[in-house]
Amino acid sequence: MFLGTYEPKLDEKGRVILPAKFREELSNGLVLTRGQERCIYVFSVREFESMSDKIRQAPVTSKQARDYMRVFLSGASAETPDKQHRVTIPATLRGYAGLDRDLAVIGAGSRVEIWDASAWQTYLAEQEAAFAETAEEVVPGLF
Repeated sequence: MFLGTYEPKLDEKGRVILPAKFREELSNGLVLTRGQERCIYVFSVREFESMSDKIRQAPVTSKQARDYMRVFLSGASAETPDKQHRVTIPATLRGYAGLDRDLAVIGAGSRVEIWDASAWQTYLAEQEAAFAETAEEVVPGLF
């Protein structure tokens, strides 16, 4: 399970050093793809295969499912960290997420998310207020 928030820098070649706590799970390969809210999702190969299997089960007759599958899979890039635990983020994904030098890399349970640091701070400020005010059950059976 991926947890925590880290603030690495994007180098001039578009690479990011994976946080130490994420390295073991991602060392044999990972998949980067477009995420919601203009972040980049990072999955272990195993988790990405599981996600792909679920997506393929959606009915081909559903336009919404086809659209989601196209955007999700067409932006995917399989990568392997180098010996310094760096991963190259393709230019198309850097552009999609608006990444600058300062990043926020967050653990989101089954995946990692890479955000532009200022976009993450804005998102988090908005969501923390909503989180603190949540009085109803958002996740059934959690509380």
